[in-house]
Amino acid sequence: MKVAYLGPKGTFSEEAAVRYFSSNQMDGLMCESILDVLDAIRNKEVEKGIVPIENSIEGTINITIDGLLMNDLFIEGEVILPVALHLLGVKGADLNKIEEVWSIPPALAQCRDYIQSLGASSRHFNSTAAAAKAVRDEAKVEFGAIASEWSAKAFGLELVKENIQDFTENHTRFVVVSNPPEEIAHSEKAMLVITPFEERPGVLVTILNVFASLSINLSWIESRPTKKKLGTYRFFVETQKGVEDSDMIKAMTILETYGHHVQILGSYNTTKL
Repeated sequence: MKVAYLGPKGTFSEEAAVRYFSSNQMDGLMCESILDVLDAIRNKEVEKGIVPIENSIEGTINITIDGLLMNDLFIEGEVILPVALHLLGVKGADLNKIEEVWSIPPALAQCRDYIQSLGASSRHFNSTAAAAKAVRDEAKVEFGAIASEWSAKAFGLELVKENIQDFTENHTRFVVVSNPPEEIAHSEKAMLVITPFEERPGVLVTILNVFASLSINLSWIESRPTKKKLGTYRFFVETQKGVEDSDMIKAMTILETYGHHVQILGSYNTTKL
């Protein structure tokens, strides 16, 4: 199976893809950006892709949810990956000699307190893996990268200091994406995109009350601009029931009767790695 994910070698996305699909079943396609992953799926260069959608510390990754809609794609799975961030260095690196820390902006933000305690400056890279590779290539003990143990093994770096994130309960949620299926399989969860028929006071409460009245629990809700007019929004809603559930069918029917546009963006189960 050909699967697209965010590269380069050593990223958390690569780790999630390899562990979820298993390396002996996956022919991986590394992409330079999340949108490139989604484009590869839409253009049928690959069968599936895996992209990050939310981090427990930094929140929603908006480029992913916008890209899913823009490319008319479907979420068929959810993967929860524990994220442990480590300070990596070349052989012989000393914690007291680290002057500059390199990583992707979200990883630097998740380790802000630790970086300040080191008295080190920071430098942005496109991915944790790119930062790790750069530290390896520079081969200087004063540079460190914030990345995963997966990256350390990929680039032959040492773990100078383990688990340096400011909050220990750090997880990233990935979604497994494909082109829309002909038939939606039974699942435990679903994601809908609801576009209100008009902007008026209380419209979101009206939408939420439909789910509450049918005892459908919502585990995630996110608003995004419709990109048509300033102040108009659509809502991404994750439900704790699949779209084939009778209560979910009722909820979608009621929302459409009210004039709201309802799009099924995914129906899936959760895998914890």
